[in-house]
Amino acid sequence: MSPVQFDIAVLPGDGIGAEITPPAVELVKEAGRQAGLDLRFETLEAGAGLYARTGTAFPEENFQRAAAADAIYLCAMGLPDVRYPDGTEVGPQHDLRKRLNLYAGVRPCRTMPGVPSPLADPRAATIDFVIVRESTEGLFAFPRGHDLDDEEHAHNLLRVSRTVCDKLFDFAFRLARRRHRQGIGKNLVTHVDKANVLSSQHRARQWFDTVAARHPDVRAAHQYVDFCAFEMVRRPWMLDVMPTENQYGDILSDLASALMGGMGMAPSADIGDHHAVFQPCHGTAPDIAGQGKANPTAMILSGAMMLDYLGDKADQPAAYEAAARLSRAVEAAYADGMLRPMELGGSSGTRDIVDAVGRRLAG
Repeated sequence: MSPVQFDIAVLPGDGIGAEITPPAVELVKEAGRQAGLDLRFETLEAGAGLYARTGTAFPEENFQRAAAADAIYLCAMGLPDVRYPDGTEVGPQHDLRKRLNLYAGVRPCRTMPGVPSPLADPRAATIDFVIVRESTEGLFAFPRGHDLDDEEHAHNLLRVSRTVCDKLFDFAFRLARRRHRQGIGKNLVTHVDKANVLSSQHRARQWFDTVAARHPDVRAAHQYVDFCAFEMVRRPWMLDVMPTENQYGDILSDLASALMGGMGMAPSADIGDHHAVFQPCHGTAPDIAGQGKANPTAMILSGAMMLDYLGDKADQPAAYEAAARLSRAVEAAYADGMLRPMELGGSSGTRDIVDAVGRRLAG
């Protein structure tokens, strides 16, 4: 029987993307090979560097080739000195989310054995929750101005729709159910909002309750976003799956990455009905680009999330197996406490981390 084939578009992007993407791809490819998958990668150019050279951040041909792939594996895009004329960041990843309707931004927060936590409570070693950030609407729906703008006032419209919210909430309940069946989480979905202040959030809360009624086997709750941030520091081990508005999710995801040890430890996915993008939560870090200091862990774990998605999308147990192999290899590499990325005050550079994960994967 020939191996199951998947086509993956790779977008290294800017800054450290050129360094950590190739070795991460090789690890994902090896995990797939061990599980009987034929993973075929095509590298495509997009990002701020391309925009600075050509005036185009994401050529349409490259976008279409990425959209045709089974999944998109993206590192990071953007450079601090490269901006659109209105001053906003050059970030084609945002175009991917909107054009491909990637409404579910999956931001897992899971502490790694051997990686120190900023929280003193020993229960912080068992954190395992997921923020599900709506990624196409919210306060980021209209990022480049509004018809009401004038010399005195500037506006950004916050928009939520029932169609997208229903999909997001349904995704969150299915995720909580799956985690519970795997022995993870608390079979709980908590909608994070600001319904006591914003009418749009009150509507979203009502839509959430309607979707929750269709999932009676999963517990449902509400929490205001400010209190959620408080709980993420006070007792994050009590959290499970938390769908939320775009900007809230953006901020809470960064807080979650700090609980894991840093941005370099935090993977993510943006998933829609037919497409998905997988990328680390960190940025391009141009200040350390080319120095071998970048932490590739989040990029590698994003690859494991991609393999898991492909297993779900194509009903392929081999892809689930590959995802588990790669995740276990990362955990094993950190478990003895000897591996410590430079961003966490250690001396382990890109090659050290890649080699450590590779040895565990081979073993």
